[in-house]
Amino acid sequence: MKDALAIHRWLLAHQVHHEIVRLPRPMTCAAELPETVSAPPGRCLMVSVLEVTTWVGREVVVGVTSPVSSPPALGAVGALLGARRIHPAPAHLVNSVTDYADGLVCPLLLPESLPMFIDDRLFADTEPIFTATGERHTALSVRALDLLALMPGKVVDLRGAHPRGSRGAVARRH
Repeated sequence: MKDALAIHRWLLAHQVHHEIVRLPRPMTCAAELPETVSAPPGRCLMVSVLEVTTWVGREVVVGVTSPVSSPPALGAVGALLGARRIHPAPAHLVNSVTDYADGLVCPLLLPESLPMFIDDRLFADTEPIFTATGERHTALSVRALDLLALMPGKVVDLRGAHPRGSRGAVARRH
């Protein structure tokens, strides 16, 4: 399993200023970050891993990085992918696909084979943002711009309904 040390070493190799924060109490999931690190929920990220069944019957696993304040709506992700069925992936699948503990997935060091979507509501500024590290006792603090530059995936609008004929639902990550 990946952990804070693996993330720390990877960020050092990429010369990214960051801090591994030792938490005052253990977390069970990234949704607990705001109260654990005393940060606004919009400055804390979570990675949701979802199982998707397409209309042609294909099973796909995808990841979505979003602010804790705005977890991804399954309907919005399903519409984006043209899914017949979508639901949170079970813990054993999250663990095996991401190599992180379920609920504590970091948006970094994810396998290239995992399609990732990034909620466009993430703040792209120089203020710190917090995310899980795969461990219950630590969190990662890094500038939002640095994190967004390193995260794999497509930036998407996950607000839900789009006007008829809207083609702005998906924007390519540069």
